[in-house]
Amino acid sequence: MKQVRFRDPAGAVRTGEWDDGTVRFGGREYDQSAVEILPPCEPTKIVCIGRNYADHAAEMDSDVPDRPLLFLKPPNAVSSHGSEVTLPAGKDRLDFEAELGVVIDEQCRHVDEADAMDVVRGFTCVNDLSNRDDQRQETNWVRGKAFDGAAPIGPVIAPAEDVPADASVRSYCNGEVRQDGTRDQMIFSVPEFVAEITQYMTLEPGDVIATGTPEGVGKLEDGDEVVVEVEGVGRLEHTVEIPSA
Repeated sequence: MKQVRFRDPAGAVRTGEWDDGTVRFGGREYDQSAVEILPPCEPTKIVCIGRNYADHAAEMDSDVPDRPLLFLKPPNAVSSHGSEVTLPAGKDRLDFEAELGVVIDEQCRHVDEADAMDVVRGFTCVNDLSNRDDQRQETNWVRGKAFDGAAPIGPVIAPAEDVPADASVRSYCNGEVRQDGTRDQMIFSVPEFVAEITQYMTLEPGDVIATGTPEGVGKLEDGDEVVVEVEGVGRLEHTVEIPSA
């Protein structure tokens, strides 16, 4: 069962089931176009893994890290399926990055690799929107990665067992395939970075780990339509607005 958060026609926030164009809750069935799809969880933080695909590290002219490269996106970065994300104005390079997202199910710290999947609620789609202009000038990537709306998430949380070990991770921009990788190309696995992250910080229910992006990231233009597709999860769709400087 794929889990979805939505606002029903009466304005109530619900958590229901997503299936083939319909949303179900409490014995009622809604067409997806009749409800507002919300982010599938409410993270206190998004922990992102940088350069977790060797080909992406190469296209960014960067080395492959010897341990998971971690950075954070705060709650203000979260945006939803179907949203229009307003990107920072006056920038030369604003990129999309398709990623598999891991949703945490329980408060956890010092998790062993062998037990890591026990604290995972399921998987989702993430777009790690990136402001390259400022990212290249920073060491902490706050301006580059943490701006409002910089982490579209959704539309659902899929059970981990429904997402193959070699699941495809793709992005589309205006209908054109731009990234086409697979989960098994990741340098560090889900259990490895859950264990690594929880050595340093407590993960809370609903927190998200963004697992890195395949090669093929690209520049966004005003009005672009972006899709992140993860096999076994579905398609996260949104548009972007870039204000005049």
